[in-house]
Amino acid sequence: MKTLDLSDVVEYVAKHIGEFHEKRISSLDRLKLSRVLKCKNPYLFKAKNVLTADEIVRGLVDAYTSSNEETFFGEWLEKLVIFINEKVYGGKKSGITGIDLEFDDNHARYIVSIKSGPNWGNSSQVGKMVSDFKTAKIALRTSGSQINVVAVNGCCYGKCPKPDKGDYFKYCGQKFWEFISGNANLYTEIIEPLGHQAKERNEQFLQSYAQRINKFTMEFAENYCKENGAIDWEKLVKFNSSASTSKTKNQP
Repeated sequence: MKTLDLSDVVEYVAKHIGEFHEKRISSLDRLKLSRVLKCKNPYLFKAKNVLTADEIVRGLVDAYTSSNEETFFGEWLEKLVIFINEKVYGGKKSGITGIDLEFDDNHARYIVSIKSGPNWGNSSQVGKMVSDFKTAKIALRTSGSQINVVAVNGCCYGKCPKPDKGDYFKYCGQKFWEFISGNANLYTEIIEPLGHQAKERNEQFLQSYAQRINKFTMEFAENYCKENGAIDWEKLVKFNSSASTSKTKNQP
């Protein structure tokens, strides 16, 4: 085990955080109204008495961007975790299905499934993770090795008062960052580096966001509003749910 040099983390973040921002901007730039209209419940908008095209469009785009940002940042954090662990324990990205990180410490081989937060999946998804852990343990012991394999579900934020889950351990927030780095304070020390160029990058994102909102609002009004400006709910629901939906004039 080596002591983590925080300057290595700062340098890594400065070099790679742009990858996250570029993904969120390019994803928004590629977005089409027809895609998000098919994924959102139109009955919910009606039940909430939504009356304007702008409000519907913002609801659609905001839900899309929020979900995508969670995914993109989760993927980015996984790379950061592996980088830090490699510096301290010589860990590596695992080649075993369902396992993100492998490293050795205290005569044990740790296999880690990395998630953003503690409430990341339903019972079937957790069951799949447990199954992946069991399969990985078998794979690591096929050579007859008596290695002690310990499975860990690591969550980058949150808390888990009872980490021992029987088949695996669940470490969240401070305990997880300390587990992969040996540094009990890392969970707070990484906050400042993550803000590198955040203001500049967010201004780029807001420009793309505003353009998308304006474009989609015009497109929605043309296709799903009546001549008097009211939302044509029947037409909107048919596009979203009809078994034989026809394309509107501005949607590929």
